[in-house]
Amino acid sequence: MPLGWSLGGLPFASPWLAAREATKSEGEGDEAEYGHVRAKSIVVLWLWGGPSHIDMFDPKPDAQSTYRGPFATIPTKIPGIRFTELFPKLAKRNDRFTLIRSHTNPDGGHLRAGSIGLTGTNERDGMHGPNFGSIVARARSSDLPSFIGIGRKRLRDAGGFMKGYGGGTWGKAYDPFPVTCGDDGKVAIPGLKLLDGLSPARLGDRQRLRGELDRLQRRGDSEEFARWGATTQRAYSLLASEEGRRSFDLTRESIETRDAYGHTAFGQSCVLARRLVEVGVPYIQVNWSEYVEPFLGDRTDYGWDTHSNNFELMTDRHGPILDRVFSAFLDDLEDRGLLDTTLVVCLGEFGRTPKINGNAARDHWPGCYSSIWAGAGVPKGKVIGESDKTASRPVTTPYPPDRVGATMLEVAGITAEKRAEFRVLPNAQVIEGVL
Repeated sequence: MPLGWSLGGLPFASPWLAAREATKSEGEGDEAEYGHVRAKSIVVLWLWGGPSHIDMFDPKPDAQSTYRGPFATIPTKIPGIRFTELFPKLAKRNDRFTLIRSHTNPDGGHLRAGSIGLTGTNERDGMHGPNFGSIVARARSSDLPSFIGIGRKRLRDAGGFMKGYGGGTWGKAYDPFPVTCGDDGKVAIPGLKLLDGLSPARLGDRQRLRGELDRLQRRGDSEEFARWGATTQRAYSLLASEEGRRSFDLTRESIETRDAYGHTAFGQSCVLARRLVEVGVPYIQVNWSEYVEPFLGDRTDYGWDTHSNNFELMTDRHGPILDRVFSAFLDDLEDRGLLDTTLVVCLGEFGRTPKINGNAARDHWPGCYSSIWAGAGVPKGKVIGESDKTASRPVTTPYPPDRVGATMLEVAGITAEKRAEFRVLPNAQVIEGVL
């Protein structure tokens, strides 16, 4: 699609392509300038709210009952490595990924820890550095948006919105392109909402669109028309292409594939993520939920902030959904020959207290948590890092969020030299053993 084009005499420009052209003039967006690109795409499965590491992939069966919780442990494909009983499918697949058990975050509040977790930087003057996806988007060209965020709305908790979700100090031009996907697999583009009734399925109706634009111009509503220029124009220029429409149409998937992921918002969002990997989108972030809290907002979300009902939610919802969806996603990528060129990282902003609280659940715990890494040459069947006997602290090298970001960027070919040139994560080291 050309950088600028017109519809009904009105100029259309793709903002992310315009930004890409501008940065290319500064030597950016040219992959020849970067290091070895092992990952053509990166997919981050963001478990918003703080998943309980001790109830998932770092169980402590020999700890006191006030720590270990009610779940039994099961063997995995790798001898000596055990998961809790909630993850039988992933236990059968851990010979395909690396598990890291020694992450830390310097903050224990969702909004701050989440922002640090996705940018590797602390807040300064009310802003965070750019999201890891924004950095990839600046460096890597794509016919579709280079950083797509799949989730209902901007990440939040009951107290407000996360600041580190997008471009941050680089500005809104590097924010993720937002897409929502429901448990029924229907995809919505928020930028299309300016024109009532316009959906991806109706993007071919250019006569209607031209009439709507003419109506906006005749009204002389400059503010509303500016909103078109900033958001809807971007969405339309994406979906006006046949490739774009196909990518966002989950009805093209077989019933068997969609059933394998499960009919939840997270499951169908991951189907969409795989489709975006197929068309070469460089960075995709799939958000488990809008809210961290499990009982706010849309009840199909159920975030991971389980101060109460932790064990019930883990048993009935969080554990089975994550086990099913993540396993199906790995299988799907591998079966289609995409896993070798796609980096998949699954994590949250922190873990949960090893000691069970007074509500028979767990609270925030930034002192130690886990992540899973797969694809793009990441070692298979490996465990990096170790926590103490109660999963309270790392007893090996701790890996804070800036090292997570540096490692992902390195796999994407954005080396330490290029990060220094971008003035992002200049001193962050990669995680040993992942590369």
